Amino acid sequence: MYIGRIIDISAIMDSVKSSRFLGTLRIARLCQVTPATVAHWIDQGYLKGHRTPTGHRRVETDDLAAFLREHGMPVPPELDRESPEPQEAVVVVEDDPSYGKMLQRAVQASELKVDLTVAPTGMDGLMEIGRVQPAVIVLDYSLPDLNATQVIQRLLEPGRQLDAEVIVVTGRMPEAAAVALRQMGVKVIVNKIDGMQAVVDAMRQALQRRQQAA
Repeated sequence: MYIGRIIDISAIMDSVKSSRFLGTLRIARLCQVTPATVAHWIDQGYLKGHRTPTGHRRVETDDLAAFLREHGMPVPPELDRESPEPQEAVVVVEDDPSYGKMLQRAVQASELKVDLTVAPTGMDGLMEIGRVQPAVIVLDYSLPDLNATQVIQRLLEPGRQLDAEVIVVTGRMPEAAAVALRQMGVKVIVNKIDGMQAVVDAMRQALQRRQQAA
């Protein structure tokens, strides 16, 4: 039997700040260095950052901008909070490491301006969602601890609305589960056999819907 960690999702979401966080890969592209160099900056205390519960390094955009200015490096416009094209946060909850890496590469090869975080379990996904407040959640239906329905149920607490587009990816699922997911607000269910581009397209459309609704 899986014994999950008890997490107060309300407390996590209420404590999240409005600032954005970037991972080592995104920072490396901005600074034109390797991800290993960024990891070294963080681990040695040169660049202020923290580790997520899943071990990923994260840096607040303000701290990265301050670091660049301190060392005489140009500050990319993307770090400006007033930038017309801010990085949207996307959390991918996927227990298959190879699938997660392939999706990361597909997103990097696209024109999407997103900061991607991958969590391997439903409980880790809940932590990441609470931490970064993503615009889009890509949620594998079958996870080692919780399925997609159970993850969303924990996010939809009484009196609370989920402020994110949810895309569920699956190899297969019961029809009753698909009906339940749509009743909870899931607009898109993507079959994994349709390929990575189908997921990237679904993410793009989800971001466009959010922009149009803003």
